[in-house]
Amino acid sequence: MTKIYTLVNQKGGVGKTTSTINMAAYLARLGQHVLVVDLDPQANATSCLGVDKLGVQGGTYEALLGEPNIFPYVLLNERLHLSLLPSSPSLAGAEVELVDELAREMRLRKAILTISDRYDYVLIDCPPSLGLLTVNGLMAAVDGVIVPVQCEYLALEGLGQLTQTIERVRSALFPDLIVRGVVLTMFDSRTNLSTDVVAEVSKHFPNQVFKSVIPRSVRLAEAPSYGLPISEYAPTSVGALAYEALAKELLKSDTH
Repeated sequence: MTKIYTLVNQKGGVGKTTSTINMAAYLARLGQHVLVVDLDPQANATSCLGVDKLGVQGGTYEALLGEPNIFPYVLLNERLHLSLLPSSPSLAGAEVELVDELAREMRLRKAILTISDRYDYVLIDCPPSLGLLTVNGLMAAVDGVIVPVQCEYLALEGLGQLTQTIERVRSALFPDLIVRGVVLTMFDSRTNLSTDVVAEVSKHFPNQVFKSVIPRSVRLAEAPSYGLPISEYAPTSVGALAYEALAKELLKSDTH
């Protein structure tokens, strides 16, 4: 049974794209068929997987504009055994182009459901905003949203906003929308603040915080510039071990 998760946080720089591609890479290593959907006009997930965003021939933009068959736009990374529905800068225009369209919030969900049976996991990387693209991402989150939260004070303020948005989408459009889990990122064991944030987030989302915490890591920051997930760039680093543990934790809870 395919699991479709959307990684969302309107705050930038919280490790959302990093979490998407690294969870995907480790799920693929664990034998799962995985599709990454890049829903961000900045196309960072696309670049992080070694694809030139300026050379993209089609992807999420076409999916949102109602292209009936999006499978030809899916790119397979044979080295990682990982599939990608890429983004490109043209996606920035989609919000404007969809303004007058009927059921515009459902476009991505409809497109993904036409190909989802080919995969065990679909992970959707949202832009750092709460606009129509993110709403499309939330509507496509059939099995829930995964929220990466940076272990810093300001991250807690952003969480309140995000919770309200999820609540609005739930009450107006998608009553079954759930928070699948919260991933704590950029944890620094040397500071009390990181520990305080972990405690505060656990209070906000009881029983929903993943046990695998992602530490601050230079290697994690470097990997995207090589177009590689951490599993390939620095497989023995602390960041790699943390994302491997997170992927195993998700897979284990999904199969029980």
